Amino acid sequence: MITDAFLRLSDAQALTTTAVSTNTIDLGVARDVGAGEDIYVYFTVPTALAGGTSVTFQVITSAAANLGTPTVVGSTAAIVTATLVAGYKAAVRINPAVFATGQRYLGAQYTIVGTYTSGTVTADVVLDIADFKTYASGFSVT
Repeated sequence: MITDAFLRLSDAQALTTTAVSTNTIDLGVARDVGAGEDIYVYFTVPTALAGGTSVTFQVITSAAANLGTPTVVGSTAAIVTATLVAGYKAAVRINPAVFATGQRYLGAQYTIVGTYTSGTVTADVVLDIADFKTYASGFSVT
């Protein structure tokens, strides 16, 4: 998985209540965004969330740069706080048809139940998602 600063929607963004990403991607600029490929918004939790009940990670589009009056184009289910530990990851696939809707800006929205007292989220638009696990080696070196 390769990340790019121009495709980062949130960079360790603090979450307390429902909010949109601090960054947007302007789809009005002449470029080829994921033509013929599945693309994803990859959400990671650098700092565990605490104090709230749940978060739903959403991919949104909007005609406004501030992501006002958004249209949800992809979403996770509600994720309970106990799951949102440091290192948690989730991916939402972006349907390529979204780029033909006429909405100019792409971003993320965090729909929060309750109020969080701490925790951060990073969101990146990526071509593929990291799917790795670590396992105990099963041997020791002496």
